[in-house]
Amino acid sequence: MLQFILRRIAISALIMFLGSVLMYVLTINSGDPLADLRESRAENRQQLMDARTENMGLNDPWWERYLGWFSGVSRCFVLQCDLGMTRDGASVNNLLLSAAGASLRLVTIATFLAIFIGVTLGVLSAIRQYSGFDYAVTFAAFLFFSLPIFWAAVLLKEVGAIRFNNWMADPDVSTAAMGVVAFLFALAVASVLGGDLRRQLVTGAVTFVVVFGLVFAFDQVNWWVQPALGLPLILVGALAALAFMLVMTVGLANRKILYAGLVTIGLGLVGYFVTGPILEDPSGWLTILLLALVTVAVALAVGWVMGGYERRTAMIVSVGTALAMGFLIFMDHLLRGWAGFLEMSGDRQISTIGENRFIPERFDGTFWEGIYNWGVQLVLPTIVLTLISIASYSRYTRGSMLETINQDYIRTARSKGLSDRVVFTKHALRNALIPITTIVAFDFASLLGGAVVTESVFGWRGLGAMFRQGLQFVDPNPVMAYYLVAGGAAVLMNMFADIAYASLDPRIRR
Repeated sequence: MLQFILRRIAISALIMFLGSVLMYVLTINSGDPLADLRESRAENRQQLMDARTENMGLNDPWWERYLGWFSGVSRCFVLQCDLGMTRDGASVNNLLLSAAGASLRLVTIATFLAIFIGVTLGVLSAIRQYSGFDYAVTFAAFLFFSLPIFWAAVLLKEVGAIRFNNWMADPDVSTAAMGVVAFLFALAVASVLGGDLRRQLVTGAVTFVVVFGLVFAFDQVNWWVQPALGLPLILVGALAALAFMLVMTVGLANRKILYAGLVTIGLGLVGYFVTGPILEDPSGWLTILLLALVTVAVALAVGWVMGGYERRTAMIVSVGTALAMGFLIFMDHLLRGWAGFLEMSGDRQISTIGENRFIPERFDGTFWEGIYNWGVQLVLPTIVLTLISIASYSRYTRGSMLETINQDYIRTARSKGLSDRVVFTKHALRNALIPITTIVAFDFASLLGGAVVTESVFGWRGLGAMFRQGLQFVDPNPVMAYYLVAGGAAVLMNMFADIAYASLDPRIRR
């Protein structure tokens, strides 16, 4: 295994080196870096051209310029990176730090969302093969996969920013809109739960009534302007999370683990009142992290004490339930901050350009309002990038899951009388997800490429903008900085995927 890892590291380093040479040569030969000065009528035009020529080393051969850049990059091994200067004399190091933060925030969130949603849809499609839900997911996957990024981004700007802002000026949901939303939820829930026609009709009808009633109640109390979950919804969500954890592990009949989960919810109810004053305006994310760690520790203790011979499972169920309830409490406080953010932003809650609604250095709102300032501009570009990846994840997962559940050992598990829950979660799913480790690496690289277009549409000052301006001005240093992040992330992710795959399947090492 060590020899395999060392070989993959050497190959990755060689790929990065050869790719950097190719990228540098293509960039410096993509145009004239003095084109704007040649067309200028300034009296000191020649002096400006000479200064830029000297600053960029245009009279030096390409290999000397590349070696100069490479020598600066090689200092990263001693934590003294020098990525050079732009044609205007700005430090590329500073540009990269600010740009990488915006882009990696966007791509990382989109990647995790795409993995979670895509894998879930793929598993459900395989379980409900050739059902209406399977056909709907297949149609949506091919639709999203074929969407041009720039078109989807512009469409979301129109609907998710401009029209949403206009609707928030006087939010009102018509009865027809309530019916459409409730029908879509009913159709989705009935398709996922499955069963015979009578069961699906009952499930759909109950879901329709519940969703329609919730939307109607929210509209009557003007929930869209002053939203909150409230303690009743938090308790319902926590009980739903407990039921989900039980179904995925031991089922609803195990009393000890059920009681451990209920005790966890009871302690979470106490924590809701105890932490209320702290969460009104916490000092920062460190406070949230500490509360999350305390939540996990208490849940582990409950599972250990009440689990008996199944302590491990009880601890897993308790932690999952506690984290779900903690997340709902977090969302309750976050939703309560929406009203204050509305007052600050006026009639334009979501702007069509930029990665923050207000300049962070000048923002003086509360902690929760600051999250909206940081995240509200993140929603639309994240949706664009997530939709691109959901299609591939869902299709790959469905195919891998179908191949796995048709294996002999799955038929053997069924013949032993194991339930579908145990067969799908403990036997089929684990093996079906092995190929996804490789797909994640390729998808991360493609998302960085798609982020260039997405950032251009939404006006983000990220890696895409830095890359685009570098190409436009024939300035190699910003382009190479983008290559270091995007190419390095792609190569490293592929290397980690190969190593993870080899650890899961020893045949790959050969």
